[in-house]
Amino acid sequence: MSGSSLPENMPPHGQPEPPGGLLSWIDRRLPVFTALRKEYVDFPMPRNLNALWNFGAILTVVLVIMLASGIFLAMNYTPTASEAFLSVEMIERQLPAGWMLRALHVTGASLFMAALYVHLFRGLYYGSYKQPREILWLTGLVLLVMVMVTAFAGYVLPWGQMSYWGADVAGKAVGAVPVIGPALEHIMEGSDQLGDIFIHRFFVLHFVMAFAIVGIVALHVAALHVSGPNNPTGRPVPARETVPFHPYYTTKDVTGLVLFALVFVALAFLWPGLLAEPENYRPANPMHTPADIEPEWYFLPFYGLLQSVPSKFGGLVAAGASIGVLFMVPWLDPSPVRSARSRPLCRAGMAGVVVSFVLMGLVGRHHAEGGWMIIGRVAALCYFGYFLVLLPLCARREMRRGG
Repeated sequence: MSGSSLPENMPPHGQPEPPGGLLSWIDRRLPVFTALRKEYVDFPMPRNLNALWNFGAILTVVLVIMLASGIFLAMNYTPTASEAFLSVEMIERQLPAGWMLRALHVTGASLFMAALYVHLFRGLYYGSYKQPREILWLTGLVLLVMVMVTAFAGYVLPWGQMSYWGADVAGKAVGAVPVIGPALEHIMEGSDQLGDIFIHRFFVLHFVMAFAIVGIVALHVAALHVSGPNNPTGRPVPARETVPFHPYYTTKDVTGLVLFALVFVALAFLWPGLLAEPENYRPANPMHTPADIEPEWYFLPFYGLLQSVPSKFGGLVAAGASIGVLFMVPWLDPSPVRSARSRPLCRAGMAGVVVSFVLMGLVGRHHAEGGWMIIGRVAALCYFGYFLVLLPLCARREMRRGG
């Protein structure tokens, strides 16, 4: 009959709903739990992944710690030139557990960047940027840039001596851009001098970018699950050589997280001075320039590159190009051979990249003076030479040989 209706417990296709709890009821209408099981429990993983693959999970956990601690810190922070430093002091000295929240946040920033650099190195070494993983690689690099911007904004917020003068150096570097530099510097600083407008803008930037990073992380993970994980050999892994993500890699990730947590706790609570800059425990003073102005350790290689080039604009271009060239790697290296394990020249070149990166950091630490200037320029040539010369030449030779 056209006027008849199905019982309430009957689905549209006329079959009674199977019994089950609340989760089953939700999953039949929105299969989120089925998707989670498919992507994070039964997801097939190569069985030969080494410890370098732990850093994705480590980065995720540290990001959660940074967001949680950052929200509580933001609730007690005052983004003005006169109150910023005092509010940070109040957080550390008067807010219950405030010292711990700030220690977690500051230590988390350094260890997040360290884990991110290791994650990036692993992708370069094992050829994780090659098809069909280009989107995975590009979203990872977008994350790197966003994290660096967020970290710099966070470095400014305490408004200590290094915060102020680091912002001053960054503003002058932006102002060195031909034609549009002064306008960009004014947009960045908000006025003729660093003050309330600048701090407020960077506070908002730091807060917004932190949550934007979460969105790009979700996109990055989605790209990983579409293209599938790489492995140390760089070769496709047959189904018989895979294992489900849980329990094999969940236990492996937990083990790595425990070891990482020991380092995290030791640096945050036992040796906080290893990552802190003493000069930044003094309030910003525009009338007194510190003897040595330098950024956090994770920016030192780019700072060294900036100083190794004679002109400010040239140094800014070189520092930007050191990140920009990474976006071109999938097309600079079209070789079918992925892993550097099977590419002796690239393996040696990757060692040179790591040494060059460390040397550029030391150059930044010593302000590119005397012999450090020469070391910085040689290190820069080696760094760019790997990506612009060695990788394309190796790829061309391997493609002629048929991989």
